[in-house]
Amino acid sequence: MNGFFDIPSDLQHSYGGLIAIHMQEALVPVLVGLLLALPIGLLCVHFDWIYPPVLWTSTVLYAIPSIAFFVVLIDYTGLTQLTVMIPLCLYSLVVLVPAVVDGIRSVPEETNAAASAMGIGLARRYFQVQLPIAVPAIMAGLRVAVASSISLVSVGALIGNQGGLGNLLTTAQLYGRPRLAVTSVVTTAALAIVIDALLVLLRRVLTPWEPPSARAARRSGTKTAEAVARTPEGVS
Repeated sequence: MNGFFDIPSDLQHSYGGLIAIHMQEALVPVLVGLLLALPIGLLCVHFDWIYPPVLWTSTVLYAIPSIAFFVVLIDYTGLTQLTVMIPLCLYSLVVLVPAVVDGIRSVPEETNAAASAMGIGLARRYFQVQLPIAVPAIMAGLRVAVASSISLVSVGALIGNQGGLGNLLTTAQLYGRPRLAVTSVVTTAALAIVIDALLVLLRRVLTPWEPPSARAARRSGTKTAEAVARTPEGVS
């Protein structure tokens, strides 16, 4: 087991330190992306014509390889964690903005009408009525964004060892120690699973009003959609 956790000194971090850096570079961009997606999603709901160009822009940004982003940003932010986190933040918007929009649109019109009749303004209605109901949809998008971000952080190893656990991949190749690559891959996957489980728990805490049957129905619907996607008809 020693070969799996014997981190070379030139990485200047212990195994725990690499995990901490990896999580910081993965979660901070998604958090910032969520803070951006909440007002952007609200605007897209109230002004329908904004949504298509916003979705198109976020999709185009997501299609740009991270290496290209790094090349552009290095002149401004250098070989730093910020250079890694900026692209990850922009990538998260392609998932989070549609999640916020779908969540707000899922609020029944009767609920919005009742809130308006009670004299609740747009801002209060958004935070006190619409967002709580939209939590399941937003959390679903957040889970996808976090899992994607945790995996993409490793690319930062290409710019001055800023890839967290991904640094072990380049080190494994440099020193001919494949065990370090296994450590990197397994730990990254384990982190994604743990964080996803925590997000599921957080969703349940934030939605105590949601009955267990609704959660089971959502899981069943997700599995059905995945099954359809695997069939020839779904693929076509």
